Amino acid sequence: MIPSRVTLVDVGPRDGLQNEKQAVSAAHKIELVHRLQAAGLREIEATSYVSPKWVPQMADNAEVMAGIRRQPGVRLSVLTPNLKGLEAALAGPPATRPDEVVVFGAASEAFSQKNINCSIAESIERFAPVVAAARAAGVKVRAAISCALGCPYQGEVSADAVEDVARRLADIGVQHCGVADTIGVGTPHKVQAAMARALKHFALAEVSGHFHDTYGQALVNIYACLQMGVHCFDASVAGLGGCPYAKGATGNVATEDVVFMLDGLGIETGIDLDALVEAGGYISDVLGRPPVSRVGRALLTRKGRVFA
Repeated sequence: MIPSRVTLVDVGPRDGLQNEKQAVSAAHKIELVHRLQAAGLREIEATSYVSPKWVPQMADNAEVMAGIRRQPGVRLSVLTPNLKGLEAALAGPPATRPDEVVVFGAASEAFSQKNINCSIAESIERFAPVVAAARAAGVKVRAAISCALGCPYQGEVSADAVEDVARRLADIGVQHCGVADTIGVGTPHKVQAAMARALKHFALAEVSGHFHDTYGQALVNIYACLQMGVHCFDASVAGLGGCPYAKGATGNVATEDVVFMLDGLGIETGIDLDALVEAGGYISDVLGRPPVSRVGRALLTRKGRVFA
């Protein structure tokens, strides 16, 4: 069942930088996207269209999308949690519009209330017109199920809860479902159980994994998904980001670490690891800290970089 090729969605420019404490300029974000494209990434989550009151780090969304030199075969996605965000994302010239939009729900009622101030059922109702409008505009819709393996407020999250949200998302027309371990507490058997429930409602090609590495389980959880045939995963260059609603949660698994593992398994990604490591080094320099990626630090150290 292990696939011969895997697609990685680099969420560093959006999910990563959105959750970094230090502000990053639009020019640096654009340069990061360009470097990721040059390294072979073909799926990049570029920014989000949310209220700057709540997410000031993404207030430059239109500037970022306008500044990216699009390459053939590269798909850019953006987060649009409501109709206002979707309308803003689609308002510019065709060259500035995303290829895909992302909505996000949660498998935890407590997290849904804390994160977006509504119940799971209410969140799905809010997403329904966003999904319909995006699809009418010819834009693919991806959804993420947050806290699919555990919640910082309620603790355990059942596979039944994951399936309930996956079913609701499919019912409103979402085309791709990402199962997200937002606080990094998942372990392989639990991850496989959650994935199996999502796969009841979405085709194998339209299910992906999104893993944080809080407890050092992200890579082994990805491997557990590979054993099921899952072949799409989110990852964040240099291990950028975290989760502001989950105390102590580290960022997404580093793209460099995932590519290194996949290379070792003989699985194709189309990504140049050296160029990816340099991209991670670039944005880490902008942030004034070493990359979180272990592979990134190791390979940069070989090239003479010194980290405190």
